[in-house]
Amino acid sequence: MRTYIRPALGSMVLFTLLLGLAYPLAITGIAQTLMPEKANGSLVRDRSGTAVGSALIGQNFNSPAYLHPRPSALAAAYDASTSGGSNLGPLSDTLASRIADGAATLRTELNLPADYPLPADAVTTSASGLDPDISPAYALLQVPRIAAARNLPVGKVDAALKAATRGPLLGFLGQTRVNVLKANLLLDSLSGEAQ
Repeated sequence: MRTYIRPALGSMVLFTLLLGLAYPLAITGIAQTLMPEKANGSLVRDRSGTAVGSALIGQNFNSPAYLHPRPSALAAAYDASTSGGSNLGPLSDTLASRIADGAATLRTELNLPADYPLPADAVTTSASGLDPDISPAYALLQVPRIAAARNLPVGKVDAALKAATRGPLLGFLGQTRVNVLKANLLLDSLSGEAQ
């Protein structure tokens, strides 16, 4: 019996030390050395250096002075501990009703005609419910509301949103997007920021 137990225990201890301790420490060290910002959660900081969120996790901004994010399907909106989609399919009456209601509310909020076509991300949720980015088209729709709430020229707000816009990775992977948190920090840095 000892001839079987001793090698099994030895292998367990060896692989626990190797894969449970040495490998994670090596990968953490490499990540901290090569890309410390990403390894530490892609934190976004305000002007005073205080962490206000992550560039990877959406936040709920309701004030008219801020860029609004993509809707969240989570019961507690933008709660990262409960990440997940609604799992409603394209034939779901619940989904169709939620999209129609959201579109009507958004058109009213932005003073748009009842039949105005909206970008898909303005009324649909992402798979995680935590999408930190919106499309430039959805961001542009919000410019007049933000400018009015902040008492700023439309061009100044538009320039801030364009500064927060990122193109596809390597020029072809993904889509052009606006990070909502970074855009709102840029808006706060403008003169005449909302209170």
